[in-house]
Amino acid sequence: MTEAPEVLLLEDNEADVELLREALGAGGWRHQLTVVQDGEAGLDRLLRRQGHADARRPDLILMDLNLPRRSGREVLAAIKGDPALSAVPVVIFSGSPWERDSLAALGVPADRYIVKPRTFAGFLDAAKRIEEIWRNATAGAGA
Repeated sequence: MTEAPEVLLLEDNEADVELLREALGAGGWRHQLTVVQDGEAGLDRLLRRQGHADARRPDLILMDLNLPRRSGREVLAAIKGDPALSAVPVVIFSGSPWERDSLAALGVPADRYIVKPRTFAGFLDAAKRIEEIWRNATAGAGA
């Protein structure tokens, strides 16, 4: 049996965290969800610093752009600039539909941008897209 994929969620809105956690679980996708609530703590975990030396490297990163302490854009730039992290698929989970085009410059494909839904049914659809993005990324990597 293979290990469940590690999904790192960078999100400071507790309601969004719980809705996404429930939606991801409802689809039957076996995964391990780790939540970090600010950009600085997210970078600490990703770069394995500040007590995270043994942290498992995520298989997928979900992140909001509006994070405290370090913005999602700063975190994304650090991910894309780190050879060990740059291959990890990143899905932007943002409340703003207008950010999508500007993120292309930072290497985020349009299909990896999901506008936060307003209903639980929308969260269920988003969870399906997230799982599909992960599966496509791992299939492309030969996994």
